[in-house]
Amino acid sequence: MAADAAVASGVESIAQQTATKAPGSRGLLGWLWSAGLMLTLAFLVLYPVAMLLLGALTNTNPVVDGFGVFDLSVQNFSEVLANPNVHAALINSLVACTGGTALAVIIGLTFSWVVVRTDTPGKGFIAAASMLPLFVPPLVAAVAWSILASPKTGLLNILLNTVGIEWRFNAYTMTGLIVIFGIYYAPYVYMFTASALRNMDPSLEEAAEVSGASAVRTMFTVTFPLIAPAILSGMLLSFIVMLGIYGIPAVLGTPGDIAVLTTYIFKLTAWSPPLYNTAAAVAIILMVVTGFLVWLQHKITSRRSYTTVAGKAFRPAQLKLGPWRYVTLALAIVYLLVVVVLPTLALIVAAFRRFLFIRDLASLFDMRQYGLLHFERLFANPLALRSIWNTMEVGLITAIVGGVVAFAIGYTINRTTLPMRKSIDVISTLPVAIPGLVIGVAYLWAWIGLPGGLYGTIWILALAFIARFMPDTVKALSTSLLQIHRELEEAAWICGKGLLGTIRSIVLPLARPGVIAAMTLLFILAIRELGSSLFLYTSNSMVMAVLLLDYYEGGNLGITAAFSIVQMILLAVLISVANLLSRGGSGDSSGVGRAG
Repeated sequence: MAADAAVASGVESIAQQTATKAPGSRGLLGWLWSAGLMLTLAFLVLYPVAMLLLGALTNTNPVVDGFGVFDLSVQNFSEVLANPNVHAALINSLVACTGGTALAVIIGLTFSWVVVRTDTPGKGFIAAASMLPLFVPPLVAAVAWSILASPKTGLLNILLNTVGIEWRFNAYTMTGLIVIFGIYYAPYVYMFTASALRNMDPSLEEAAEVSGASAVRTMFTVTFPLIAPAILSGMLLSFIVMLGIYGIPAVLGTPGDIAVLTTYIFKLTAWSPPLYNTAAAVAIILMVVTGFLVWLQHKITSRRSYTTVAGKAFRPAQLKLGPWRYVTLALAIVYLLVVVVLPTLALIVAAFRRFLFIRDLASLFDMRQYGLLHFERLFANPLALRSIWNTMEVGLITAIVGGVVAFAIGYTINRTTLPMRKSIDVISTLPVAIPGLVIGVAYLWAWIGLPGGLYGTIWILALAFIARFMPDTVKALSTSLLQIHRELEEAAWICGKGLLGTIRSIVLPLARPGVIAAMTLLFILAIRELGSSLFLYTSNSMVMAVLLLDYYEGGNLGITAAFSIVQMILLAVLISVANLLSRGGSGDSSGVGRAG
């Protein structure tokens, strides 16, 4: 016993001696590390937002005047708040996002309940179908539905005309916006509610059933109230994402003269002369609304206790639906058809058909009308090839640089006690309340007036994307880091390993699949991102999302569809490669839970 005590004392002594090498050390290196991260975040987030606010408070044109003279006032905000066009855009944004969120909650909550709590066959298929819309770029989805549901030339309306039905689909209405928002952002609600249902102790539901409550009454009075935080979180996240989307309202709202805040902001910068100051003021208002919703989400979910996970093991109860289980399976198939199959078929028809004008159903299947004309024209355009190259380059820079920065932030927040780590956590989370379009306006103000700066290069696009998606990347990496037990790092320190050596030999190998998944997430989001790119590209730094929108607005629907297919193929290849790389690593890490 004495020998054991001596050994334990010796180990404790060694641990204490090596504690100064741990990342929790508050020495000079710790302060320098934290200061470096704070400077990085200030460069990526705080400086552009500060310049955006400065732009909203002055009438200086950054292109002409630079940053030499400032006459600060709240005149821009006064004019914006009194402008009826802004009021109309705000009301349209709230109506579209509220309606879309309500539909997303219905779809996401229904499928999460079907997958977790019923005996519906093919639940793996339903779960996969529920997540697929996350990997469809919003702009591509909008273009596909403009081909399907255009009131005059839509493929669905041609089909209805063939069978003699006079009613017509019309995607260029507020109802069309709401439906497209709802069906493509339902996965956010599904992710939150499915996880909550899996982790919920079913004893309360069983007690309600013993008391005589029906399955439906139990679901609405016990199950759904208990997972209210998950429902609210998914609902508010969906609303926030919809509020900052540009591609869908630009494609479907513009023909119907439905302006929302994002399209109105871009319109201000497209006028001659551009109204940069007014755009900055409207962007600040959009950021404030989004920030309030993020705060409200946190406030609501933390106000009361919703503890439903007990210490004992349990298995969620499954409701036997009988013949109705095939109805729920049919709902999943219909959803998959609506969000993936029909839009993909529409893009294929538009991309390969020489002329999209289709008289009747027989003409639709006339193979003489199909060919590779639009793909040939697409790849004959040097700007298209340049945009593909630029997109890959920006995506690679975003993935590597953003992955390194996010890993440093995630490790500092979750695995150390370094000074200023709480401030680092808060600042790195700020972009979740800043829509992509606002990030673009902020970076425009931050760099366009500086000679020899970043504006007009692919680097400003990459930096904007890194800032835009930092919260997603840090969260994804933090999940992997928290799965690694601290004892492994402590053992490395006792053996004389320093911080970098421990990260290189212990943390990175174990977190490899999660790191790859997070970097792939960044790559995919960079390829999809449109809002931030609109204000930062030039002819030399054109990216695929912007050129795709240009093709559509120019009336080149066939080339737009062909380019959409190219973009979707690139995304599919990236996702497949990422899955292969992740499987090649350790099985003790998690993948990416969100793509937006």
